[in-house]
Amino acid sequence: ASSPDEEWPEAEKAEKLARGAALKWASGVFYRPEKLEGLGQYRSRETQRNSSIQSRLKSTVQSYLEGVSAGLEQLRSAAQEVQNVCQDMGAARWALLDSADRFQGLQQMRALMAEHVQLASVVQVLPQLFSVHEVFSHTLQLLRGQHLLEAHAELMMMEHLRDDILSQLHLRGLSSAQATVLSYFGGLQELNDSLAKQLWDIVGSSLRLVHEDPTLFVSAVRIIEREEKIDDTLLLEATFLPPGRPKGWRQKFYHVLQETITGAHFQATRTDAEGPGLARHLAALQKNIVSELRVVKNLMVQCVPAHYNILSICTATYHQALSSHLQDILREDLDKQALFLLLEWALRVYHSSEMMGHPDLLPEVDISALGPLMSPELVDQTERKYVVKVKASVLEWMQRTLEVEFKEWFREEEPETDHQGFFQSALPVIVMQMLNENIQVASLITNSLQQKVYNMALEELEAFLGRLREALVQCGKEHQKDRTIPKYYVSYLLAMLNNNLALSSSVSSLHPDTAHREVPPSLRAALDRTQKKTCQLLLEELLLDLQPLCLQLPSRKWLSGCQLVGSMCEVIDKYAKDFSRVRKPVFTLLLTESELLVASQYLRALMQKKMVCKSKEERGQLCDRLLQDATQLRELFCGLGLDRSQQSLEAVFALRELICLKDPALLSLEVLGFVTKYPDVSDEHISTLLDLRGDVSKEVRHMVLEMMAQHPQVLPESYRPIFSTILIPAPELPFCLRKGKCA
Repeated sequence: ASSPDEEWPEAEKAEKLARGAALKWASGVFYRPEKLEGLGQYRSRETQRNSSIQSRLKSTVQSYLEGVSAGLEQLRSAAQEVQNVCQDMGAARWALLDSADRFQGLQQMRALMAEHVQLASVVQVLPQLFSVHEVFSHTLQLLRGQHLLEAHAELMMMEHLRDDILSQLHLRGLSSAQATVLSYFGGLQELNDSLAKQLWDIVGSSLRLVHEDPTLFVSAVRIIEREEKIDDTLLLEATFLPPGRPKGWRQKFYHVLQETITGAHFQATRTDAEGPGLARHLAALQKNIVSELRVVKNLMVQCVPAHYNILSICTATYHQALSSHLQDILREDLDKQALFLLLEWALRVYHSSEMMGHPDLLPEVDISALGPLMSPELVDQTERKYVVKVKASVLEWMQRTLEVEFKEWFREEEPETDHQGFFQSALPVIVMQMLNENIQVASLITNSLQQKVYNMALEELEAFLGRLREALVQCGKEHQKDRTIPKYYVSYLLAMLNNNLALSSSVSSLHPDTAHREVPPSLRAALDRTQKKTCQLLLEELLLDLQPLCLQLPSRKWLSGCQLVGSMCEVIDKYAKDFSRVRKPVFTLLLTESELLVASQYLRALMQKKMVCKSKEERGQLCDRLLQDATQLRELFCGLGLDRSQQSLEAVFALRELICLKDPALLSLEVLGFVTKYPDVSDEHISTLLDLRGDVSKEVRHMVLEMMAQHPQVLPESYRPIFSTILIPAPELPFCLRKGKCA
């Protein structure tokens, strides 16, 4: 036998650990001699503690033992009961085996019972089956008399009978017999189709019926709802689905209603592409849609269940059909009036209180969630088409205005004047009024259309100015052939300058935004080019009158006191009086350019190598004549209002100083000052002036030209060229004999 220590090694280990722990505790408490005095107290306390622990252990062990004893007793009882059950089961098994033969008889009885039930069911429906064709005839009569609810009740009864028989056959796997049943009930399909046709005819006339007599429409809706419930029930059972199910008549109701609305107003007939015809079409649509939506809201809503959302469905149908209809119309080649009407109708009228925002329709009718009637892309495309049409109209109108303008040039009277006496014509008023009206009309639609038309207007105005310049040039060429035609050529040129000023000052008013009224650089440049071309034609006219006089300069007759410059002053004064009929900024410009023209023509005449001074006395005469002429011309232009600082005639005074210089050796310094003041003067100009003196040696000429080469000049930005426009005639080549050498 094993010792207790071998049977319970954990107990021995626990005891050793307890002794070690107690020893460690005692050594820690009694490590001093004086601590031993309390040993008795510690012993008594620990004795009590051990007694308490032992009593709790005994109590716990006792309760465990009692529980184990009770469990064992229950197990013995359960084992006895199981044994009893096994004995009873065995007895029952033997009893069943003895009764097996009797169950065969019960099986036959069950089959007979099932057959009896089937026959009883057939017997019950036999009267109904025999009366099917009679019911068919009665139902058809009811349908013809529009007794829809009664007819539908009988139709449902027949369908239920047929479907019940088909379901029974389906459950018993007798599919071959279904064809016979369907053939027997073949009239049901005809009745069903007849009823459906009447229903959809009623739905197609629903807007009229709900207003006149809603009974038929309400009956149709009730029948549709009955069929929907039958569909839902059969779909939920999902065991057998009779033929023709689900009918889906509610969706068909929506479809027919939508087709009716679409077919009534949006047939694919060709719409009049002209403005008046389209306006009548849109007005009719507006009136009919508002009227019909009012009927839906006030009457039809009361005839259908709330979950139909009939008002929302009709509103969406009108919206979508209108959107498609407008797209179809836009595929036509519409004129500008028709395009404007479409844009205005789709973007303004459609949402206004005159149509979908009508007080009779609010707040139930809400199209905000349906999207725009025309997509942003379609609106932009239509706006561009409209701008193209307006552009063509503006181009035609401007061309006609231009033709009328130049036709007036050939009248036998001067152009009209304003209250200040300045020449003018109706051209700027007509052009600006036409452009401004188109921009203002576009502003009634959208800001984007207004901006597109504004940009087009500026482009067309710029192109118009180009055609105007071409017409001016052509008119100038015709005038050169016969200066008597047009009779008042200069006056009409002056009127054109005033017109150009009027266009320039009023073009900024075209901009839709008053805070950003700036003229585009390209248009400003076109206005400037028109002004320059007109001024050029006027100066050419002045030049034609001055040239005969300038051709007589210089000459011995002129030196002797001929009043050539006096005649020139008369011509200039005559033109200055004409120039006064143009407004101040351009008048000053014309006066300045005229003075530059006179100065350059006078200098050009001096440099044509027509005369060379033969003596000192002749040079003196030339200097005196130059002084008199330049002074007379300068005083004339000062009297006309041109300040001396703005005049180019100072070049004549400076040139006179070169001619009057007595010592040719000092010419280098004098020429240096001259070319410094007039940096566009060339070697040929100086050489020609030296020839005019008649006393300059080759050495002095060489020294002067070499000095000019050593001091090249750069033109300042603000310098007005005068000598660069004067060409020196080429020297005459020596005469050569044919096939010979030149000397």
